[in-house]
Amino acid sequence: MCTKCFDYILDLIKNDIQKQHTNWREPIGPEERLVVTLRYLATGDSFGTIGHSYHIGFSTVSVIIEEVCEAIWKRLQPIYMREPTLEDWEVSISGFYEKWQFPNCCGSIDGKHVTVKCPDKTGSNYFSYLRKFSFVLLAIVGPDYKFISIDVGGYGKNSDGGIFEESVMGRKLADGTFNIPSSRPLNGQNVRTPCVLIGDQAFALSSYMMRPYPEAQARYYRRKEKFNSILGSASRVVENAFGILSSKWYIFHRPMETKVTTSITVVKAACVLHNFLIERKAEHINNPIEEQFEHALEDFSLNNRRSSNYAFLIREQFADYFNTHA
Repeated sequence: MCTKCFDYILDLIKNDIQKQHTNWREPIGPEERLVVTLRYLATGDSFGTIGHSYHIGFSTVSVIIEEVCEAIWKRLQPIYMREPTLEDWEVSISGFYEKWQFPNCCGSIDGKHVTVKCPDKTGSNYFSYLRKFSFVLLAIVGPDYKFISIDVGGYGKNSDGGIFEESVMGRKLADGTFNIPSSRPLNGQNVRTPCVLIGDQAFALSSYMMRPYPEAQARYYRRKEKFNSILGSASRVVENAFGILSSKWYIFHRPMETKVTTSITVVKAACVLHNFLIERKAEHINNPIEEQFEHALEDFSLNNRRSSNYAFLIREQFADYFNTHA
């Protein structure tokens, strides 16, 4: 992280992490607190290793990381990951069409399992199908590789489809309270469709969610194969965003050793820092749609829930459009 970015963050959170002087000892200053936290995020080093480097106790490192990550999320989220407005979605829709010729697309969605050490008392809630302890990070990503919205903390034991549907994000999409623009013609055509998110087979097809046709169908129908190809290219942006996130913050490459509530705060802080660095052009992105980023976050499992006839119709309309216009 460049000095200007560090100083900007420090200025935002300084009052939140500053400790009072006492007669007993000199407190650890806000600058060192931020350095310790960024070291933890960037390297994934243990508390013991970090504490030894800075001559700080194990428990003190834990407290510092929790408090600083809370402050980072509190101060940066309203600026760099605010609740998306109608205008924000419109910008994303324009970007997806300009880059991948996918009309009426609000964003690409995916979910990942974040691995943690066995939590106290509630460990079974976090034991996932991967046979690891984890919680879930759901994210909607725009064409600029920034997170439009995230939802963090779903139990790893729950089915991935259930995690999405029960999340705040999933409920807002289902009940129409996420400021998503209203339906519109497909790039000037007579056919109108809702504005949708695009995802993979982990997400159920719905009026607001497009996913690929099953491979068995796409193999024999060119229009379905073409739909899958265009959707796959556009939806890869979310995989690349996760790749950028985990290649920058190596905390995602090992089980988090903090308590679950703190780990959730750490993930939220890392995600908003991801947006901050991209917006500040401090994160170099070299045509990431063509790059394969190595990352340690685990995929969602497939979702086989039954979809409505209306959802199937919408996908058919997109497939017809791509078959004649792409």
